[in-house]
Amino acid sequence: MRSILVNADRKPGRDARIATAADIARRAEGHVTVLVDTPVSRYIAMDPMGGSYVLSDALEKAREDDDTVATTAEVQLAGSGVAFDVVRCEDDPVTALAYAARLADLVVVSRSGGLAGDLALTSRTPILVLADDRPLTLPIRQACIAWDGGEQAAAALRASLPLLMNCESVKLISVIEKKGGFPATDALRYLARHGVNAEYEEHERRDSTEKTLAIAVAQAHADLLVMGAYGKSRLREFLFGGVTAYFLGEDGGPTLLLAH
Repeated sequence: MRSILVNADRKPGRDARIATAADIARRAEGHVTVLVDTPVSRYIAMDPMGGSYVLSDALEKAREDDDTVATTAEVQLAGSGVAFDVVRCEDDPVTALAYAARLADLVVVSRSGGLAGDLALTSRTPILVLADDRPLTLPIRQACIAWDGGEQAAAALRASLPLLMNCESVKLISVIEKKGGFPATDALRYLARHGVNAEYEEHERRDSTEKTLAIAVAQAHADLLVMGAYGKSRLREFLFGGVTAYFLGEDGGPTLLLAH
């Protein structure tokens, strides 16, 4: 992972995002791109006759605030020892990040920002989802991989390899509920070929897949959970719940690496 894209906004968690992106890039002699977005669409109002107009004063104030964000990010990265640039955009955040991520190896966002789910479906680039107050410490101590044999899980596993290389402990965890897909032995063999020796744990589903997996991840004291995003449709997860939605909504959970 040598090209890291990080979302920088005025919401909590910005410092943790930038610090994590810099740490990953430093270890790979890579580059960090900081995206500071000021979505113009948020400052367009409708009049009673159906017309629209820009809230110019509010937009100008937002641009000034985001100038400060950009300057703060530059100061934070200036002493990090990594190459970086700061880019500006005026699209909505998911569109802006997905466009900028086309030639990135990883996108770093915060769980509380509410962007990770939409971004995982919009972008082909893996998404690292952090807690607001906790950067990801490298090398990672404990990591878990959620494995159901599906394409999304396989994509996430492949994307996670650079983060797993020096990990102290890696567990491949399956919750038994779904037939077919790639067997766990193939996933373990793939990891071993890349120098990652993982243990395999199989758990019988109790209550729900997400709660069963959450218990296994908590018992492993995982710092990172690697998982495919939205193996079921987004609408089905919205209506009935699902693994992705559960872990994105779990404030105290581990850092996530998502891929779809």
